[in-house]
Amino acid sequence: MKIIVLSDTHMPHRGKALPGRLVQELKGSDLILHAGDWTDWFVYERLSEFAPVQGIAGNNDGVDIVERLGYQRIVEVEGKRIGMVHGHGWRGSTESIALNTFKGETLDCLIYGHSHIPVVKKLDGLLVLNPGSPTDKRGEDEYSFIVLTIEAGQMEAQLVLYPDKHE
Repeated sequence: MKIIVLSDTHMPHRGKALPGRLVQELKGSDLILHAGDWTDWFVYERLSEFAPVQGIAGNNDGVDIVERLGYQRIVEVEGKRIGMVHGHGWRGSTESIALNTFKGETLDCLIYGHSHIPVVKKLDGLLVLNPGSPTDKRGEDEYSFIVLTIEAGQMEAQLVLYPDKHE
């Protein structure tokens, strides 16, 4: 199973259309997971043209998105439990806020956003992912998202980096 992991699209403010590099991967995806800061529901609708979409709201999302998606969820895919939260809050780093959101839960993977800083790492057996942003790289050198694959019970994450969101 091929899952595209996104966050912080901030559309249409940071991009009028999905970047070409992202669209290439979306075309062959089985599922899309978005960790918040869509800023407009049309992003959900556009992504849904490629594959089923699951997501949560972020701190820049309006009431309509928050009411539809909520701020956190656990998605079960191919026997794997994936926690999703944006990671915004007042106490601690974005990653620590995300980790504390699911304290006491058994997860195989944690996906968060908010910082726009890509992360792919293992933490005590937990796969921790932040896809960065496909449209708003802020202080990063490149735009980014993650391709997460689940095959034969194994999860593998590949960070995809690209320099131009208009190609």
